[in-house]
Amino acid sequence: MTPLFSRSGTGRKGLVSLICGALAAGGLAAAGVATLEPGAASASSHREAPLISGTPQYDNTDLYAFVSPDKPDTTTIVANWIPFEEPAGGPNFYTFADDAQYDIHVDSNGDAQDDLLFRYTFRTHTKNGNTFLYNTGPVTSLDDPDLNITQTYDIDLIRLKHQHVVSRTKVADDVPVAPSNVGKASMPDYGKLRTQAVYKAAGGAATFAGQADDPFFLDLRVFDLLYGGNLTEVGRDTLKGYNVNTIALQVPNDLIRESSKQPVVGIWSTTQRRNAQGYYAQVSRLGNPLVNEVVNPQKDKDRFNASQPAYDGQFLKNVTNPELPKLIESIYKIKAPAEPRNDLVDVFLKGVKGLNQPPKVKPAEELRLNTSIKPAMHPKRLGVLDGDNAGFPNGRRLTDDVVDEALQVVEGELVGSKNDLGDAVDKNDKKFEKYFPYVAEPTSGSRGALAKGTTSGADVRSQLGDALSPAGSSSGGSGDTVLIAASAASGAAGILLIGTAFAWWRRRMQRPY
Repeated sequence: MTPLFSRSGTGRKGLVSLICGALAAGGLAAAGVATLEPGAASASSHREAPLISGTPQYDNTDLYAFVSPDKPDTTTIVANWIPFEEPAGGPNFYTFADDAQYDIHVDSNGDAQDDLLFRYTFRTHTKNGNTFLYNTGPVTSLDDPDLNITQTYDIDLIRLKHQHVVSRTKVADDVPVAPSNVGKASMPDYGKLRTQAVYKAAGGAATFAGQADDPFFLDLRVFDLLYGGNLTEVGRDTLKGYNVNTIALQVPNDLIRESSKQPVVGIWSTTQRRNAQGYYAQVSRLGNPLVNEVVNPQKDKDRFNASQPAYDGQFLKNVTNPELPKLIESIYKIKAPAEPRNDLVDVFLKGVKGLNQPPKVKPAEELRLNTSIKPAMHPKRLGVLDGDNAGFPNGRRLTDDVVDEALQVVEGELVGSKNDLGDAVDKNDKKFEKYFPYVAEPTSGSRGALAKGTTSGADVRSQLGDALSPAGSSSGGSGDTVLIAASAASGAAGILLIGTAFAWWRRRMQRPY
């Protein structure tokens, strides 16, 4: 069968006919009906659940779903993992886990059960085990022999009914992953590597996996009792300069929605990890942003991440009687809206009626997107709250300011309590791309200031005796200069002193007293 995501970037059949045909034929359906329900496990977003915070390779950080702005007949899903990737975090840079299943779920009819599942699985390859290096020289392509640690991935498309597998079809095989951005000496043209990691297929589909700038923008100091207790701490993008590992998938709307008359889909992402017995257990789950961070209490966080949307009724009280408005009232004396909060049930569990709520919807925590609403020509960061129905909570675009939106909704914006609450961080620190995969390129590991006495691109290997000092040191004439000769003399004196002390210590140890 022709792969959906071919290595050449071109498929022989239309995507919809290829996949639908495979699904109709049963694909690799097992004899009888096999269950997909994951094993019970505990432990998503940026460190919001106790157990998953200790295993970042499996930690969903954010999920985005939007009608593609340049291809409105498709939907783009962006799912991120591994929070707070320090760009210079070598020598072991950031990889997807080989013992995990990274899943994107699609509920096409609002019954809180996934109808389609896109499963990404990864393999790590090492060319030379006798070096500590991630790359052994400048990397100019994804198949460069100097790229020592590489990853590839497969995609399986699984069709389900009532949480049981109907068919399984491999739609991508051995696709390369974009590496971590080590720095300009190691990867002089990272944009080229990013482009090579985008694989396209007939029918308008595309896939990408690799490192990216973390697109979530917010001030995480909210957890210091809501910005220091007096709002003096707002306005700093805490995630500026950090990267994540991204999976991006672009698929035709007709593939994921029930029909043109029922265009609303529910989307969430999960991670399943293989345990010692060889079974997979779900350890992370993410749909709407901030739900498990500020809606679920500590006692429910791990259980939520091991559960499925079909059973979200057990967490209903966390939504109808949320803690956050009471905390805001106690600190800032802003009266909390009356409970039960049925307005929050619509936003987070059902979708907004007339916008992205499917008929006969079963309440469940999913990111709901109406695929029939065209992208906005001029997106507004507050989305639906500002009259832009193509934005959050109708899906989630990269530019949507979900923190401000969530704060305003939690404080009663939809029930008459108008407010302009926010964290004073209104956009990402890096601009997003205009084309798939849309996320910004990752911050480079060599992003620091240059050493004083050097200029960008200069070769100082023959100038080491000339005025080199660490970046950030104070300036001021000859006092700013570090001479290699003086350093060498000092070093020699230090070695002589250490040698003399060591000889004295040995003589002393040989004494009988």
